[in-house]
Amino acid sequence: MAGSPENAMVLSSTADEDEKQRESRSKREIISTLPTEKAWKIQGLMYQYQGFWYDFSAHPLLTSSPHELVPFLEFYAEQNIPFPDLDTLSSPQLFHTHIAFTSLPQPVIDSQCRIVYICRNPKDVFVSSFCFISRCHIVVPLEEAFELFCKGISFYGPFWDHVLGYWKASLASPQRILFLKYEDVKGDSLCQVKRLAEFMGSPFSSEEEGQGLIHEIMELCSFENLRNLEVNKTGALSVGNISTGKDTFFRKGEVGDWKNHLTAEMADRIDRIMEEKLKGSGLTFSDSCDS
Repeated sequence: MAGSPENAMVLSSTADEDEKQRESRSKREIISTLPTEKAWKIQGLMYQYQGFWYDFSAHPLLTSSPHELVPFLEFYAEQNIPFPDLDTLSSPQLFHTHIAFTSLPQPVIDSQCRIVYICRNPKDVFVSSFCFISRCHIVVPLEEAFELFCKGISFYGPFWDHVLGYWKASLASPQRILFLKYEDVKGDSLCQVKRLAEFMGSPFSSEEEGQGLIHEIMELCSFENLRNLEVNKTGALSVGNISTGKDTFFRKGEVGDWKNHLTAEMADRIDRIMEEKLKGSGLTFSDSCDS
């Protein structure tokens, strides 16, 4: 999972979705029946079609940064460009944002697009955000940054209101909004990838599972793989008024890294704010991948 700011959400347009899904499923079904070999140390498998071998793993993630492939909604506001009507765009269309649910553009609210929201333990959120701005050469003392975070004065914060907005919306419209936690994705990637595919209306077939397609996707999209790709090690990206190296978006990707940065008192303070702010919502966060 790439990126550092607090929470991420991906939008997918549903225009012509059924037709596109049928075409995609037909291609996937054909590919799933082909003989395969793991050879030549390439990413993924080679497939034999009509007697000849092909590499079907030339995925855009291997040659482009994820942040280049999935545009930010914020870009439209920064450039003063009218946001497009999602229902008029060809499918699939993906957008990425850190905007709060109540602040989403009206075309997003009015459309039938699906929303995938992912968040993580607030202690890791703070550490990740602090390290991100530090790598962007923005110097703020840790103690000062921590005070601001606890007061809710953080990028796209307050954190608590941000997560609660999408959490409540996901409970009200589970067919449209999928709420994911980073700790769950790291702890059981297989289950969460299958869950995501089902939510998007493209569940894996038993043949695809047998061919190892889910594991290929997990390998391709893993933090470790993306971080080690040359395309994510060199070059720069602009985020708002900040231009930073692509490698800035790939630090550790670990659950519980806050333990290397926060004192016990800091951790306790965030935990107290979290009982208070999330009380009665049913939303909880784990300090590890397996609890």
